[in-house]
Amino acid sequence: MSAVAIIPARGGSQRIPRKNLKLFNGQPMIVGSIRTALSSGLFDRVVVSTDDEDIAEVARAHGAEVPFMRPSALADHFTGTAAVIQHAIGALDQAYDYTCCLYATAPLLQPRFLRQGLEALQAAPDKSYAFSVCGFGFPVQRALIMTEDGSLDAMQPQYRHVRSQDLAAAYQDAGQFYWGRSEAWLRGDVVFSSLSLPVILPRHLVQDIDTEEDWRRAEYLYAALKATGELEG
Repeated sequence: MSAVAIIPARGGSQRIPRKNLKLFNGQPMIVGSIRTALSSGLFDRVVVSTDDEDIAEVARAHGAEVPFMRPSALADHFTGTAAVIQHAIGALDQAYDYTCCLYATAPLLQPRFLRQGLEALQAAPDKSYAFSVCGFGFPVQRALIMTEDGSLDAMQPQYRHVRSQDLAAAYQDAGQFYWGRSEAWLRGDVVFSSLSLPVILPRHLVQDIDTEEDWRRAEYLYAALKATGELEG
């Protein structure tokens, strides 16, 4: 079994400028994902896909490889992750059985969940992917929307009077990692589909980082989890 980790990390960022290099816990954000990937012992190689020379320099300095630079056409605000992973697989000089996409902005990423993802995928040959998810903190069927006049209404009125314990559990993408069979990535199999398996994470170990508010919350979570010994590494 062979496996490669691909960490997409473009230089541009709309909401948090240069967020892949912004200091988190005293080091560039991307370094946490690199170190977690390396310490897991799951990967033959840890590769960063970037269009930015500064990111490439930091990645190499902390043990990752940058064997190619990502084309600018794949580094804009509209390119999806799947296209970046497909390009990276094709740009490598060796084929791997499994390719795991790790996000650069995942400071709560932990090796034990990476291992769970790989083991789940290996045990299910009919599946293409296994990736991190967490449950919603409130039933999504009870979500509210704001109407044109500024008042509130139920998004799904049919569930207004259904007990919460009778509603199906719903999960969201945790934005940490996506294990996939390399051929599945190259075929373009859809990640958010029945071809995927969940690796369910506790909600307090998940924080997507898109805004400054997200960043601050991640810092609080990281400090608390380190203090209690719940974070590996």
